[in-house]
Amino acid sequence: MKSLTAIPVFNEARHVEAVLREVRRYSPHILVVDDGSTDGTAALLAREPGIAVITHPHNRGYGSALISAFRFALEQDIDVLVTMDCDGQHEPSRIPVLLEAIHDADIVSGSRYLRDFRQDSLATPQDRRQINEQITAELNERFGLALTDAFCGFKAYRREALARLHITETGWGMPLQLWVQAARAGLRIKEVGVPRLYLDPNRAFGGVLDDPSERLAYYRSVIDAAAAPACSSCCRGECR
Repeated sequence: MKSLTAIPVFNEARHVEAVLREVRRYSPHILVVDDGSTDGTAALLAREPGIAVITHPHNRGYGSALISAFRFALEQDIDVLVTMDCDGQHEPSRIPVLLEAIHDADIVSGSRYLRDFRQDSLATPQDRRQINEQITAELNERFGLALTDAFCGFKAYRREALARLHITETGWGMPLQLWVQAARAGLRIKEVGVPRLYLDPNRAFGGVLDDPSERLAYYRSVIDAAAAPACSSCCRGECR
């Protein structure tokens, strides 16, 4: 089974070298999607041997970086794609756990709330946890899922699962569109516990999404759009 680990980055010059050094221990094939970094990340990536890099000319959003990773994986001879963040929240040593779990699943998703770990951060941002709980519960109720963490970006996807997803959401709400599509496609979903790590609990989303009420409304709009019936081509989506 050939796997690829994809890491979306935006202004991660502080972390990218250490993260890649650790990822190399568990993944021989690595893709970094630089989503328009302006802090020197690109120069650091240029010095990293043996990795693939996709560079967005400007910041397009978290979802857009993962769309690029999905497309790259489907174009390559890859059986399983692992995705993880570059801000220290995801431990590369957990990559083998995701790969082992995918033997009877189409998507394996890390969950920070499935179980407790001794290294869990004590300072979990309260608004993030509350919104996660609300959105996770709404997804479970509407689409018959059994998730405990709708937003964890530490995942493994079978190639066949990627081919059945058609992600268009370019922002932070991308995982929600993914869950709606996965549920409707009948994909086998499994969660595995991962530590709850927040190295910078004050890290911002940016813009209006720093307001929890605006963020919750945005997330719900992504779910509603993903759940809406497909438009016919004649209306160009105006029926929504």
